[in-house]
Amino acid sequence: MEIAIIASDKRKELMTEFCMAYCGILSRHHICATGTTGKYLSDAVGLNIEMLLAGSHGGTEQIAARISYNEIDLLLYFRDTADDKEYSDAQLNLVRMCDKQNIPVATNIATAEALILALDRGDLDWRMLVRENEEEQKERIKNLG
Repeated sequence: MEIAIIASDKRKELMTEFCMAYCGILSRHHICATGTTGKYLSDAVGLNIEMLLAGSHGGTEQIAARISYNEIDLLLYFRDTADDKEYSDAQLNLVRMCDKQNIPVATNIATAEALILALDRGDLDWRMLVRENEEEQKERIKNLG
């Protein structure tokens, strides 16, 4: 599975602790993260993480692009709820795109834990079928041209 991770500055420590607790599950999947979050997680947890740009420098948009192409299966997005200004249009659009593509998204630790445990049980395996069907459709369209 493809897991994307974003954490606001005030939530990076919480995201790191979360990933430490579930590193056994996370290590079996491909993880991409915005730059600073990815560095925190890589250094503290030792997970192999594809680091994108920092969120404020386009990393959030990079993840949004992958979501729009249905290349992400799960988004963990811990945001600072004390600063509503931080929830910009780009970030709101990110969650909106997850809804459109039926990509599970967690914006807090409680939901993240539920999704990670569901991932471990195989409850999110349907995402693989969605992506496989999409690839088959792209191939059929390519062969028509």
